[in-house]
Amino acid sequence: MILDLLRHGETEQGGGFRGSVDDALTAKGWVQMREALLTAGPWQILVSSPLQRCARFAETLGLPVQLEADLQELHFGEWEGRSALQIMQDQADELGRFWADPYGFTPPGGEPVAAFAERVLNAIGRLAAEHAGKRVLLVTHGGVMRLLLAKARGLPRAQLMQVEVGHGALVRLQVNADGSLVEGE
Repeated sequence: MILDLLRHGETEQGGGFRGSVDDALTAKGWVQMREALLTAGPWQILVSSPLQRCARFAETLGLPVQLEADLQELHFGEWEGRSALQIMQDQADELGRFWADPYGFTPPGGEPVAAFAERVLNAIGRLAAEHAGKRVLLVTHGGVMRLLLAKARGLPRAQLMQVEVGHGALVRLQVNADGSLVEGE
């Protein structure tokens, strides 16, 4: 399966730990996503996170949209909706631990990254089995893309947060039958 990953654009509430906060795209966010797809495609299958910052855009692309809840962003618990600067005000040590070892430290009340990784990788496996040999566009989140790119690049867990994925970023992966991921195929 060829899997093109599109990160949602800028959102109304700005950056930070959006997680399951269901905010809408800004006008700039819509433009970022449209521009990313100008020379991309065509796709046979369109999959999206159900959160509106992904799904509303996906609905404009002219294909039936398969919503996949397991491809939502990591849930950040008490950090949901807060910026790194805000978190540093009262939980700087915890934020530092998360950035340094996201698998070893879970934000208070949040989803463990190991559980997030299992959820996302299982969903990708299901999609690959269902859509083998097809071109799929997945409209999703920075954390999902960061996780899949880190796996494709063979990065150690500690480097997960070092993978850069901007708003409106579009990257291609090949999902092989054995579940391995190859970037840019």
